[in-house]
Amino acid sequence: MLTFTTLASGSSGNAALVSCGQTHILLDAGISARRIAAALRSLGVQPQELSAIFITHEHHDHISGLEVFSKQVPVPVVASPATCRQLSDRFPRLTGRLLEQAPGAGVELGELWVESFPTPHDAAGSVGYALRGAGRKVVLCTDLGYVTPEVRRAAEGCDLLVCETNHDEDWVRSGPYPYYLKQRVLGDYGHLSNEAGAELAAFAVERGARRVVLAHLSEQNNTPAHARAAVCRRLREMGCDPERDIALSVAPRKDSGPVYRLDGAGEALPIRGAALC
Repeated sequence: MLTFTTLASGSSGNAALVSCGQTHILLDAGISARRIAAALRSLGVQPQELSAIFITHEHHDHISGLEVFSKQVPVPVVASPATCRQLSDRFPRLTGRLLEQAPGAGVELGELWVESFPTPHDAAGSVGYALRGAGRKVVLCTDLGYVTPEVRRAAEGCDLLVCETNHDEDWVRSGPYPYYLKQRVLGDYGHLSNEAGAELAAFAVERGARRVVLAHLSEQNNTPAHARAAVCRRLREMGCDPERDIALSVAPRKDSGPVYRLDGAGEALPIRGAALC
């Protein structure tokens, strides 16, 4: 059985756990080591049981807890070659445990197959991850300025898509951010807007996804209800009823979300935590 949960998802910190049988991997470590360890234990996973940590890119909200947590739990840290170089420069003690995974390559780790794909973001070697286990597929796709063919290929055929809906474009333009930051967020190497995320969600649903988790919402330029409404509109336009045909939820920014279990029938069901947003 393949399970997935976010430990935090937002501009202030990101981390998630994917498990299949006795194989557990952490995706990003952008919250404190203490919070990561506490969240894992609350899910019934001891930190020492992790098989590896996979890093999407080197921005602070994805690695802020990595150095301390890695001292406590000496497991391999896997990232793209460019991200590994960044991590090695910042955290020299990690160098011996860094493992390079070229974007587009896959690796078998216990009961999981983990394949990365490049994402357009203002980082050295930003990637997303497609994870397979027990015949099911989860795709983590956040921190990208636009949806590329590689992103679509990764999302195709997934059972559960974790999809960025970072901001409302009008809110960014009219908000308090300085001009350079507005340009960064709205640019091709920034973040997906609600509408762009909705298009990716619609693509995945059209090709079989039955669970969509909206993620990495901006605290300043979005709300869970606003992001969900945008995605619901797009799904209804394609003839999908988001209240009946799929399960649509929003990952909490600062807390652990529900655990999703991809069972033998391909359903992605919450088995712990909050109800659907």
